[in-house]
Amino acid sequence: MADRRRILTTRRGLIKTAGVAAGAAALVQLLPGCSHPSGSDTSEPVVVDDSQSTNILESYQQVDLQISETGSYDLSLGCAPREGSPTWVAAIEQGDSASHLFKATAVSLLSGNSSDVVTRCMSGTSNWVIYDAHCSDEVFAWVELNTLDRSWRLYGAPFADGALTAQAMELWQSDANYDPPQACCAGPRVIWQVMPSTSGSKTNDSSYCYLWRSGQGSAKSVVESRGRFAAAPCASASTVTLCPRVRNDEGTYYGITAYSLDNDMGSVIDQLVLPVSVRPMCAVRIGDEFAFSIEANYSSGGLLASMGTYIGHGTGPFVRLAREPFAGVAGNGRGLYVIKSVSSYFVVDTVARTYSILAAASHTVDYGEYPATVGLVQTFATFATLKNVDTGYPSSVTLRTFAL
Repeated sequence: MADRRRILTTRRGLIKTAGVAAGAAALVQLLPGCSHPSGSDTSEPVVVDDSQSTNILESYQQVDLQISETGSYDLSLGCAPREGSPTWVAAIEQGDSASHLFKATAVSLLSGNSSDVVTRCMSGTSNWVIYDAHCSDEVFAWVELNTLDRSWRLYGAPFADGALTAQAMELWQSDANYDPPQACCAGPRVIWQVMPSTSGSKTNDSSYCYLWRSGQGSAKSVVESRGRFAAAPCASASTVTLCPRVRNDEGTYYGITAYSLDNDMGSVIDQLVLPVSVRPMCAVRIGDEFAFSIEANYSSGGLLASMGTYIGHGTGPFVRLAREPFAGVAGNGRGLYVIKSVSSYFVVDTVARTYSILAAASHTVDYGEYPATVGLVQTFATFATLKNVDTGYPSSVTLRTFAL
């Protein structure tokens, strides 16, 4: 398990003298990770055939675009939003000086305004960069990475209206034997996965998922996976979905598992165990359904061993988009889903059995357009790097929002 330190510092310290607090921090050892909550490791693998699926491209009718654009905003060149909450999304942008290469910002999905949140590394300036960031409407989390030795630190702080509102805490730290954490934020919680690197000296260690609630003095271990998680955690409404290894005595199985946020992941809402060796790329629970993607074709395992994006639960039936997946799925909980394809999106209505195409913004073919929101949302957001028509060089980043 990775070493971990807990650091408290003021917001002023975050901006000006972040490194000072580190020297006085006390080492805190977290208890070993618990196993999956009761009932989460008992599901049978789902092996079904094509009779349990509806192929969207073959069975649904194509119609005019079913969603309307509500906003289009210009962001700074190089801005890279992360999948976030209904109101705010975190982003990584170019820093303000050569000694601060990157900064973490927050982008409002209501106005398109961007606010600086973390402009300097708390870990110090030498060799450290801000590597990743996530937020909800109540908490902000970011990862700092040492570019020389690949060590990293995860920080979290309360957040509102585009700014940190209280003290920041170092939630975790580790060396290069563990990958920088995959994380998400949900309400007042930061949720992250610590996994051994595939090239380090801890490759046989278990992976753990941790949860920190704003205002608490330390995080807690909530899920153990005997091996690496298959996908990043994904929060959606009152659930968060993980893809840990399950049925460990029988082979390599991944369980797409939705945990309740009402009791901080203390119980399992639903689980779908994929066929042996089949690895999901991403997964989220929207309403009563899982929306998950398989990015390869496997030699055995039936329907769910084929490349595509699936919507369903239990043993089916499943709705399938037989296209290579590129990102997580967003939906409104009433049967409408947005699924990314190569250079566009499929807007799928499973109630009306129709689909439409949401085209990417102009001049984005080279750099692509990607979702800024996933899971259960009322506003679907995308971002894309646009090229200057005359020069062919990147010129701006556009954030678009759509009502679902």
